[in-house]
Amino acid sequence: MLTKEQKNTVQRTIKTALRSRFTKYNPEPAVMPFHTRLLGNDRLALYSFIHSLNTSFGTSIFEPVAISLARNRYKIALRSVKAGNLISEAAQYVIQEIMDELTAANRKPDKLREIERIRSVCCQGEMRTVKPTVVDVYLETYDGELFLFDIKTAKPNKGGFKEFKRTMLEWAAIKLAENPDANINTLIAIPYNPYEPKPYSRWTMAGMLDLDNELKVAAEFWDFLGGEGAYEDLLLCFELVGIELRKEIDDYFARFNNS
Repeated sequence: MLTKEQKNTVQRTIKTALRSRFTKYNPEPAVMPFHTRLLGNDRLALYSFIHSLNTSFGTSIFEPVAISLARNRYKIALRSVKAGNLISEAAQYVIQEIMDELTAANRKPDKLREIERIRSVCCQGEMRTVKPTVVDVYLETYDGELFLFDIKTAKPNKGGFKEFKRTMLEWAAIKLAENPDANINTLIAIPYNPYEPKPYSRWTMAGMLDLDNELKVAAEFWDFLGGEGAYEDLLLCFELVGIELRKEIDDYFARFNNS
């Protein structure tokens, strides 16, 4: 359940992101005579705008909203954080071994075991400089447990899961090089379930991700950040902003009727 202050912060974030997108949005000058005559310029502009908004949802809305939800429950809650840049040579070899085993389907993913394999060699050999993907949401509990999230689109490409997995293993190796005793979790977050009310279709990830320990989808993710009920409260915030800005949105797209 979100506090009144959190709800207000979330709604401000959504409104700011939407209005900023209106300011910057410029439809591509593509001529689509059949579509235009069938649907109208305003509907085509809306479709194009939604596609444009989807590409920026993660950084402009999901990340700041995630942090606003997590701040009341975690000691540290940060967005767009660098995990670090040093990884041991031995850890790199172990990560490659894990990736090879999973790719060849020689074993099933087991994140807890994988972390311990990396921990056992996290400071062995030469320390190498790397440039891993930025952590979208970085959390630390009051007990010192770390959670590093990579927020992905609702339907990631099947081929991307191998790189997602490597990124998560590298994050773990980097944090363990800093502190071999760290209690570290690295996960993929998917903000909503496009298959709802059916369960999220996870079969494409099953061979690469440990679904219990490396993936949180929809309510699993938002309730983890903000507590039970956070996801439903979040959806209501979006609905309320949509109602409040309805005329502003309609007026914006009405401009394209005459273009």
